[in-house]
Order: sequence, then structure tokens, then C-alpha cells
Amino acid sequence: MNTTTTPLTDLEIAHSAAMRPIGEIARKAGIPDEALEPYGRYKGKIDITRLPHKEESGKVVLVTAISPTPAGEGKSTVTVGLADAFSLLGEQTMVALREPSLGPVMGMKGGAAGGGYSQVLPMEEINLHFTGDIHAITTANNALAALIDNHLHQGNQLRIDQRRITWKRVLDMNDRALRRVTIGLGGPSGGIPREDGFDITVASEVMAVLCLAKSLDDLKERLSRIVIGYTFDKEPVTVRDLGAEGALTLLLREAFKPNLVQTIGGTPALIHGGPFANIAHGCNSLIATKTAKKLADIVVTEAGFGADLGAEKFMNIKARQGDFKPDAVVIIATVRALKMHGGIPKDGLGSPDSDAVKRGLPNLSRHIDTIRAFGLEPVVALNRFTADTEEELATVLEWCREQGIAAAVADVWAKGGEGGKDVARLILEKIEAGNEFHQLYDEFDSFEQKVGAVVQKVYGGDGVLFTDKALKQLQDIEKRGWDILPVCMAKTQYSLTDDPGIMGRPEGFTITVRELIPKLGAGFIVCLTGDIMTMPGLPKKPAAMNMDIDREGHAVGLM
Repeated sequence: MNTTTTPLTDLEIAHSAAMRPIGEIARKAGIPDEALEPYGRYKGKIDITRLPHKEESGKVVLVTAISPTPAGEGKSTVTVGLADAFSLLGEQTMVALREPSLGPVMGMKGGAAGGGYSQVLPMEEINLHFTGDIHAITTANNALAALIDNHLHQGNQLRIDQRRITWKRVLDMNDRALRRVTIGLGGPSGGIPREDGFDITVASEVMAVLCLAKSLDDLKERLSRIVIGYTFDKEPVTVRDLGAEGALTLLLREAFKPNLVQTIGGTPALIHGGPFANIAHGCNSLIATKTAKKLADIVVTEAGFGADLGAEKFMNIKARQGDFKPDAVVIIATVRALKMHGGIPKDGLGSPDSDAVKRGLPNLSRHIDTIRAFGLEPVVALNRFTADTEEELATVLEWCREQGIAAAVADVWAKGGEGGKDVARLILEKIEAGNEFHQLYDEFDSFEQKVGAVVQKVYGGDGVLFTDKALKQLQDIEKRGWDILPVCMAKTQYSLTDDPGIMGRPEGFTITVRELIPKLGAGFIVCLTGDIMTMPGLPKKPAAMNMDIDREGHAVGLM
């Protein structure tokens, strides 16, 4: 552990950590040599077809958080720290995380592999190109786009209306200039001119499909169901109609294999898939989670952003499609974020203010209510930051005791797994007690009922307003029988409402659904709300501006 007066950066801590060869980590996880495909010394892919046949008996611990703020909540850091804490307590443990997208890594957040002494390694490689999975998804998505435009150019036998093509190209980078583009210019040899646009790769339906598929056959079938647009007669056109599902599956064959790495504490970690939770379903791959359930007794995983986004989708979408349930849920809160929800600006967080912490607690309360709505009793992990005072920490813990909520401080950034043992013990008690898990809506509920259930039971809103465009799309969805699918709400992460400027626990609001996008391959309907965009932009000072390499070629400024 670091004992110097000047704290080491996350990157310096990662560089100083002693990593074990990936074969050693695989053996610790019970993965036979024939199932491990090394990618260098410290990374590997798992061929799940070569794993021993075991029951999926591992207990799933879902880590979520309060509504995120620019102050940061440290969800991945706590997730990794809890996995190491379970390992220290003698539990056979694996952690299952999403892969970082280069968009936020180079944009606002910087690296996304945990922090301090609760990191997954090798941190630099995980944060950058890793094993190439996201590049493969980008390639498959854009191969489909190229095949669509080639079909138009070569005679358009399917009679696709180029004005109604819904499939976009993607790039794993925040680039607002590509949100709307015109393609096919340059005369007859340049193709058919039409309007197009780019999403970020993690918003691609290909990403969602890879993360929800149960096998290569299921992956191919899901890819074939993707709707890419509509004919002049307004009938849907799918990947199967183009005959492209075989090629796309081939491009994704290696990416479908889960990635194995390690934590600083030596706990095996599966990092696979990376959909955003504000514009997609926000969970690591189902195949990685189910693999971890076979190999470990405790599986610690996380879902993106707050409980209103990633956790809701984990339980209503991923757990439903994967036919499993979470055995315990952890909600991360921080003094810093609670103070922001209590009205303190980011530049004022350094001053102790227990009253502001109290004013921010209703946001935590809303997320507790959300988890309880699913039939689970959460544990609150109070993620300690160095500027937190004992009085501020005690304010949160005392409130939790008054509310009957199990809570403890997680000091994992500074202490690794040792700092997460108190929270881990509370989680084990919840696992032992069992739960009454259930989804918030039935698949046969009307589409309006499904959206309404999320808005009222998760966000705490009064109801839903559909724009005229969304209502027209809903009529078509119902006519085709697609309304049986779950809903995937695309909403700002910063607020329980669809207005990112409204913090805390607002009441008396409605959510406006402006557009509906059927994702038949993924198996859900996306509801675009507010001003949410599927291609983010870079901030005024991107994290990339602080990045470099030193003389030895090591990364600088990644975190």
C-alpha cells in the first residue's frame, strides 16, 4: 500500500502492481489450459465451449449507485474492491465488468478500470484497445452499413426506401460532427446519395446483441433479426433479408469470447462488452456473467450509471433474457455526490458540510426504493474519498440505520480488498437471507404500462408523455407485435427526470418519450427521452489533452 505523503496516481499504482501470468489466473478460476487463449502475458480469451460442464450456481452481486455527478462515485472501483474483499474472506470470486469505450476514456472520464488499489490490470491495455472487441463490433456494424448502401447501388432488389434506412454507422469516439452526414456523393460511382449519421459504437445494436447472446448460434439468429430500415411499402427490412448474418457472425466470432484479466488483488476478472446505460442497456455480456456463475461462488458485477438506468435494465432486460436473478444489490453513495445533490457546486465540495449531505440523501432514498421495488433489500456502500470528514460519513451511516438499511464505509481506493470487507460481510448476510426478486412489468403488459412502470416505480415520476412521432411509431410497433419486448429507456444519467439539470429527488414530473427505436436483435424497444443523443460530443477540455507516453513508452495521464 502507498504510505508516502503524496498519493500515487491510479496509473502509478497500476504500474507498480505485480501481475501474475494469465495462465496462473486461469488456473485459479478453474479454467483448463485448453479453454484459455492468451493475448500476451496478462490477458486472455476464454473458449467457453472447452469449459467443464458445470451448473451456474454462483451468486450474483449487482453493484449500482446513486445518480452520478461530476464529483464521481467510483462504481467500478468499489466493484473491484468488493471482489477482492470476498476473495480475502475466502470466497471463490470473480468480477465481471464492461469494457471501457474510447469515447469517455478520451473524453470526460479518462480511464475506466477502477482506481487506487482496486483496479483491474493491465490498466492501460484495458482502457485502450484491449483485445479488439469494440473494434470488431465497429467493423461488423459498418460492414452492414456498407452492404446496405451497396445493395442500393446494385439495383435495390429489396426496394429499400433510402429515406427510411434506420441503420447508422458507428465510431468508438465522441465526435459530434458525425451525428448527421451526407453520403453517396461523387456521381454514379459514389453510390446513392442520402442522409446518414453516426452513433458511438457502444450504442450500436451489434453491441447489445453480442452482450445478450447465449451462444454463437444465438448471436447469428439475433443478428439476422436486426431491422435496418423499411421498404417503399413501409415494410421492415432485416439483416436476414440482406443475407448478411453469416458475415457479421464471422467478424464477431473472436469478440464473442469473454476476456480474462486480473485485479490488483489477484482476483480473476472477466471484462466483456460495453453498452452505455444512458443510451443502451448498460451491462457486461450475458455470456461473461453466466461463465462466471459456473466458475465462482460469488460473481460481482456492475451496471452503468445509477440504479434508475443500469440496474433497472440489468433486472428488467438482462436478468429476464438470461433467466437468472441478482442475489444481492449494492448501492454506492459518496459524500461528495450527496453534497452536490444537496445543492453544493463542484468547486465547493472541499469544505465540510453535513447539512448539504442531509439535503442530498433523498436521492439515495429514491434509489433504495427502486431496488426494493424489485423485491431486494440493498446494501449501501459509502465510498470514502480523502476529503470526507468523519462527521459527514457518520451522517450517512446514521441515516441508513434510521431507515433500516445495511450500510458500511468502503475504503477500497486506499486499502483495496481490505477496505471492502465490512461491506462484503453485509452482502453475504443478504445472500444468506434470500430475496423476492421480480421484474417490474410482465412481457404481456401494454407498452404504455411498461414505460409507465419504469417512470413511476424507478424514477418516481407521475407519468409519461409520448410525442406525436412516438405515438405513430407505437402504432406500427403494436401492429407488428413488437410491443411484447421490454423497454430500454434512453435517458440522461444526471437526473431522475429527462432534464439533466434537475438533481436530488424531484417529484411531480413527467417523462417525454420523443422517439421509439425497435431493436429486434437485442430484444427490446429503445425509448429516446429528453435531449439524449446516441453520439456524444467531447467536453471543452477532453481527457485526451492530458495523455502522453514517457520515454519507455508507458502511458501518462490516462487517469
